[in-house]
Amino acid sequence: MGGAKVLLYTPIDERHRPTDGCQHFVGGWLMGPAAGLAICRYGGDSAAYLFGRDENWESVTDTWHETLEEAKSQAEFEYEGVSATWLTREGSE
Repeated sequence: MGGAKVLLYTPIDERHRPTDGCQHFVGGWLMGPAAGLAICRYGGDSAAYLFGRDENWESVTDTWHETLEEAKSQAEFEYEGVSATWLTREGSE
């Protein structure tokens, strides 16, 4: 993740419903639903980044959020049900 520490992650699957509440464009192209999400933080920064991941777990989209809670709220806004499926490297959140 380019040196960012992964705080939380989840695959996007049948447990989630894309809300279409937010559209992401890359290179002028509208992106479809992400295959997964990751919330990361760089160094000692308190801001959090919400990354949309593809099926190879490569970053496709990202949004900046002042806090971890704001990133989690944005993720739920985009994918209903994601709040219940966050994982950490140690297991379930």
